[in-house]
Amino acid sequence: MSAQNNEQENEQADQEEQNFADSHIGEMAWIDLSVTNAGEIKNFYQDVVGWKSEAVSMGDYDDYSMNSPETGEPITGICHAKGINDDLPATWMPYFLVADIDHSAEQVKTQGGELLTPIKPMGNDRYVVLKDPAGAICALYQKG
Repeated sequence: MSAQNNEQENEQADQEEQNFADSHIGEMAWIDLSVTNAGEIKNFYQDVVGWKSEAVSMGDYDDYSMNSPETGEPITGICHAKGINDDLPATWMPYFLVADIDHSAEQVKTQGGELLTPIKPMGNDRYVVLKDPAGAICALYQKG
């Protein structure tokens, strides 16, 4: 992995860790969307929902924090399907906070779900994308 890609992933990790800071086990701590045309989709949601975008530099491209028009607080993210996000489906991805991601990942398999990615690092934290037995996709997230 190049130093630039590593730096980009660290910047994204810092943003994600900030977003999860006030979340508790079992809560939906964050939701984001990874697509090939993040700039276009960011504009769509700005116009449709009213969010205000803030660029998050990933080195040679920007991902976007979509912020409340009233408070300026981050609400969601719209990301390019590149780098650490290159294997994520183009769907709104909720991240549910868990205490033990290894145990939860085993439970996914035991309970008839499927892990769509390996458990990945995000700074000091870790996450995994899964499909439940009904076919719904989400992610589990463990704080470091």
